Amino acid sequence: MRFLLTATSLYYILAASASPTPLVHESKRGLDLNAVNANWAAAYSKAKAALTKYNLTEKVALTTGAGWQVEGCVGNIPAIPSQNFPGICLQDAPSGVRLATEVSSFPSGINTVATFNRDLMYQRAVAMGAEFKGKGIGVALSPMMNIFRAPAAGRAFEGSSEPYLTGVASALTVQGIQSQGVQATAKHWLNNEQEHFRDYSSSNVDDRTQHEVYAYPFIQSIVAGAASVMCSYNRVDNKYACSNPELLNGLLKSDIGFKGYVMSDWWANHATSDALAGLDMTMPGNKVYGNAPDSYFGPELIAAVQNGTVPQSRVDDMALRILAGWYLLGQDKGFPAPNIWSWDFNDPRNKHVDVQADHKKIIRQIGAASTVLLKNKKALPFKKPRSLALIGSDAAVNPAGPNACPDRGCNNGTLAQGWGSGTVEYPYLVDPLSAITARAKQDGTVVSSSLSDTDLAAAAATAKGKDAAIVFITADSGEGYITVEGNQGDRNDLFAWHGGDDLVKAVAAVNRNTIVVVHATGPILMEAWIENPNVSAVLWAGVPGQEAGNAITDVLYGATNPSGRLPFTIAKQRSDYPADILYTSTEEIPQINYTEGLLIDYRWFDAKKIAPRFEFGFGLSYTKFDYSALAVWPYASKGGPRLTTDPTLFENIATVTFILCNKGPLEGTEIPQLYLEFPKSANSPPQLLKGFEAVSLKKGETRVVKFDLTRQDLSIWNTNAQRWVIPSGSFGVSVGASSRDKRLKGTLVLW
Repeated sequence: MRFLLTATSLYYILAASASPTPLVHESKRGLDLNAVNANWAAAYSKAKAALTKYNLTEKVALTTGAGWQVEGCVGNIPAIPSQNFPGICLQDAPSGVRLATEVSSFPSGINTVATFNRDLMYQRAVAMGAEFKGKGIGVALSPMMNIFRAPAAGRAFEGSSEPYLTGVASALTVQGIQSQGVQATAKHWLNNEQEHFRDYSSSNVDDRTQHEVYAYPFIQSIVAGAASVMCSYNRVDNKYACSNPELLNGLLKSDIGFKGYVMSDWWANHATSDALAGLDMTMPGNKVYGNAPDSYFGPELIAAVQNGTVPQSRVDDMALRILAGWYLLGQDKGFPAPNIWSWDFNDPRNKHVDVQADHKKIIRQIGAASTVLLKNKKALPFKKPRSLALIGSDAAVNPAGPNACPDRGCNNGTLAQGWGSGTVEYPYLVDPLSAITARAKQDGTVVSSSLSDTDLAAAAATAKGKDAAIVFITADSGEGYITVEGNQGDRNDLFAWHGGDDLVKAVAAVNRNTIVVVHATGPILMEAWIENPNVSAVLWAGVPGQEAGNAITDVLYGATNPSGRLPFTIAKQRSDYPADILYTSTEEIPQINYTEGLLIDYRWFDAKKIAPRFEFGFGLSYTKFDYSALAVWPYASKGGPRLTTDPTLFENIATVTFILCNKGPLEGTEIPQLYLEFPKSANSPPQLLKGFEAVSLKKGETRVVKFDLTRQDLSIWNTNAQRWVIPSGSFGVSVGASSRDKRLKGTLVLW
């Protein structure tokens, strides 16, 4: 017998049965495609009315950037005075406002996903959106949502993980940025998962993998209402992404139903005919790097319309999409004019408007919440140690200053950002040495330091005899236009930089309470020292932004109970991972074949039965949590195949609940994770992440936790039907503390 329950009736049944005073924790902000479509319809109506007054030259002007360093932002659509159109400023983005002063350096995207906390993801985006608007920036070139396919990928720190987690974070980032009236940009479309050869290699991906893995976060962002999408530098199936009609007109605009506009990555436009493939806006406007005035759009696009090469209707559509994005965010009413000048902070056109507000609070909170406690032999939290040693250059700020290297293109001092266009000028950078020293004074703790990574004798001498020694090690990466210590964007290897392994071993040889803090843009191999009995605690702290020192101090001293979870797998050896960077090639067009298909990250380790060092979703706490009373509630039929444009694909059709109790000694936040085992008929990976929550509980507190499952969560991409289909058979349901720490198991059967 089946019972059809509404969400409301389910809530009261659970509330009556679970405990005398249950609390249902649900922070999920749903994706409402109907509401998004209604907003787009209103924006299109305004744009159509306005465009009746535009001539061809003015319409093309909407599609053509002003050129590099011609105006104040990294990308600019010039004003059209005859139409009272003020122009649009576009600016980088993933960690805050790039090339500007009086702005905040937010935690990186990889730290944000490591929180597994929807509220923090959203709050960060709201704060970022406010800073962009305060600077008069109409389009934030964020979020970045390429998948963390290869662990050494240079730009993964900007926002990558596996599909579901990346999709949730990207959608919330879009919603948060756009809540402030700023257009968000989903990037980089598509398959831009490495820096080597990114300008001309071909990423080759099968249809099902493309939909379920690489396009998945973009789908979530588009359903969340993203105004724009940026196409990438690379080729996809041997066609440039920005010149690829199957990718732009087909998958993005027709199959997914994207109603906004597609801009090129900077200089990724290759021909005027790219307009026919679905490109709507060329950035920064000129053909090649530099400030030459030539463009593939502009006068060349006008000429192409006049000679019949490009239909007038295509330019009408390009202009309509761009103007609709502008109206979608209400930028036609009271949006501030740009007040930055990216190219010279001393230029009088840079007004130095301070937009930081109190954002340092959310930055510090996310920095702490994203710190992953990997090992703890009762070393943490600190309880008034008499003496501490801080070891390694990462403990202190770069002696030349935190902004000494353009676009953060060096690894000197505390690592709190990767490098490249996804970076921000620090307003300040709190280093661990300063923050820990200030906190230690409260306890009368004596702090000593050795800030050399290579002077192992000094490190050992400093650490010897101290109650605890904290070793700070790093691994950096970034965008390929900068090479740092021989690393051309992507990391050359997965080891700690600057001889970090030797530094840890030297300290552990003389101190039984050696604590390792890893500031890194991704996973590092830890086999050289992870099982050393004198290594008593290990924390992965990522690249957490301007409050780095305060954030790690909060965790070390227990002001924040660690709740970060790994957004990737840490392997025992590099060859255990399913994919790697293509570093060398003799081919004219290097071919990057995604032969691992659906089996990325933990999926590969599960399918191949490889034991990781630390699995995806892993993270320890200072308290203990108990899981019980799993219930699985299907309450709607699965129905037939569905297009991505079908709003019912995103409707909830099942709920999973359980009871979570904090049975440990301290208040803390647990991250329960929901994984589904699809029916065998689906030919899917062994398990797939399909839910997570950040649940904060006081000592002894109990709550009912609820996960909602949509039709898309339960669907696979059927390549024959070209539809999303829920496979026949039962689904295995597991809830636990990581991808391999399963506390509860059940079954879901749909009809």
